[in-house]
Order: sequence, then structure tokens, then C-alpha cells
Amino acid sequence: MLYYYLLIGGIALVSYLVSNTLKSKFKKYSEIQLRNGMSGAEIAEKMLSDHGIYDVKVICTAGQLTDHYNPKDKTVNLSEVVFSERNAAAAAVAAHECGHAVQHAKAYSWLQLRSNLVPMVNVASQLSQWLIIGGLILGAASAAGLGFYVAVIGLLLMAVATTFSFITLPVEYDASNRALAWLENKNMVTREEYAGAKDALKWAARTYLVAAIGALAMLLYWGLRILGSRD
Repeated sequence: MLYYYLLIGGIALVSYLVSNTLKSKFKKYSEIQLRNGMSGAEIAEKMLSDHGIYDVKVICTAGQLTDHYNPKDKTVNLSEVVFSERNAAAAAVAAHECGHAVQHAKAYSWLQLRSNLVPMVNVASQLSQWLIIGGLILGAASAAGLGFYVAVIGLLLMAVATTFSFITLPVEYDASNRALAWLENKNMVTREEYAGAKDALKWAARTYLVAAIGALAMLLYWGLRILGSRD
């Protein structure tokens, strides 16, 4: 048990450090103005056009870190800062989100699998811990058999969510690779701007990696608690 808490504490600390580093990196690269003078929205539209994608809209969405690609309505949603700013950080984020649009257009298998799992994961994320805790409570209240099976169902749902976290990794890394390749090959950025965009996307990807490791640690913990209770 002690080792688990140490592990969770370590993951939480790493997550905090990665998140803070990501924020500082984006702040730093937001100060590097693009020599071509293009905004994040213009970068996105150009990347989509260069890949022959004309049925995806680039729109502005409220908030910070709200950037995402929506495959349902085919929209690249850029936060207000990314949409209008003309710096290396905005270019990196805009191109990354368009990387997902390119994945969609090319039927990238990992993106398709991730999209198919979204409805199931939404349910799994909401119910898993409730079922696990409820099952353990039932087990402690002399309903060991029923409690065990309820907890196992919750554990299986948590496993689905954990799997989803790991499936997200190749999707995110591939989108960044597509973005960086396009920025470089089309000479959209200078060498300094490219280095900033690459570093920013590298740290953004690490947030997904830490989240996946954290989800796996949680799954292992509850797995040991539930399955160990049968010994």
C-alpha cells in the first residue's frame, strides 16, 4: 500500500511539473512572433488547403487550452489566443489540431479506434469508481459475492478508460509529427520558430503520457484491492 501511495504521489508531482513546464513553454514561445505574420487561424486554413481538405471549418472557441478537432462536425476549434495570435506557440497548436483533421481525412486507424471508443469511455469514466467503491462497500457489509462482481464490473469499465488513455498517445504524437513536418516542409516557419513549435508540442504530448501512466496506476491499485480480497 505504501508503495502505491508513493507511486501516485510521484505521478501527481510529475504531472504538476509537466503542466507548469508546458505553461511556461507556451508563454515563452508566444513571444516569438512569426516572420510570415500569419495568425493561428490562417496557419490552420493553409495547412488544410495544402492537404486538399476543404470541408473542415476553422472556428474560434472561448476559453484557454480549449483547442480541439471535432470529427463529428469537421471543425478545427481554436481558442481565442491561438486563433488570432501570430506566434510560434499559436502556429504549433493550430497545425497540431489540423493534424487531427488530416488523420480523419486519411482514415488514420488509431483516430478511428479512439473515436469509436468515445461513447463507451464517457459511460465508463462516470460509473467505474462508483461501481468499484459500491462493490467494496457491499463486500464489507456481508454481501461479498455480489460486492465482488459489482466491483469487477467497475474495474472492467476502468480498464476501458485506461486503454483509451493509451490509444490517445499515438493519435496525439502522430498529429504533432504531421504538424511539424508540414511547418518545416512548406517553410512556414524559421528555424527558431520551428524549434519553439517542436518544443511546445513535445511538452503538450507529455501531459497525455503522464495521464495515461496515472490511469494505469489507478487501475492496478483497484485491481489489487478487488482481486486481492478474494484470497
